Amino acid sequence: MIRSELLQQLHKDNPELRAEEIEQVVDVFFEEIAERLAEGGRVELRGFGAFSTRKREARTGRNPRTGDAVEVPAKRVPYFKAGKEIKKRLNEE
Repeated sequence: MIRSELLQQLHKDNPELRAEEIEQVVDVFFEEIAERLAEGGRVELRGFGAFSTRKREARTGRNPRTGDAVEVPAKRVPYFKAGKEIKKRLNEE
């Protein structure tokens, strides 16, 4: 599902809200998650999962075209851990 499909589904489920209001809510939702992660925090959505960041150490990588060594700096990367309920739904038969 892409963002526009999410907005359409939310509008279909909530016809009393204007499309601009739904878009604003979605924007705030994603912005708050991104802001919390940028601060080094964690976002937990019960029944869905948890977003956090993990630290990657600096390392020496390889340029895939030339094979030359390239220094890759240390960085933080986003990480998602699915919750128990969503794992269960994914594996229902």
